[in-house]
Amino acid sequence: MAITIFLEFTAKAGTGGDMLAGLKEILPDTRSYDGCINNDVYRSQENPDTLLIHGTWQSKEHYEKYLAWREETGVFGKFAAGLEGAPSIRYFDLTDA
Repeated sequence: MAITIFLEFTAKAGTGGDMLAGLKEILPDTRSYDGCINNDVYRSQENPDTLLIHGTWQSKEHYEKYLAWREETGVFGKFAAGLEGAPSIRYFDLTDA
């Protein structure tokens, strides 16, 4: 069953634009990664350093495999070094409500 991922994070003060530019470079690989259905990035109106990635994946296992790949390639470490704190990753299932 497909799952929805919400990854929210705050870049170091004044670097939200740089973080967004970096995401534009790497997200084509994410969107073509096995199991990725869609992946969109949102920027907070209140704090331009706060970003949210909303993704839909075929399964949590697909997403975890993707994250492991990003860690192995060093991309996740670079990404994390540019953050104010730890990112928030939340997993949701679509309901029939």
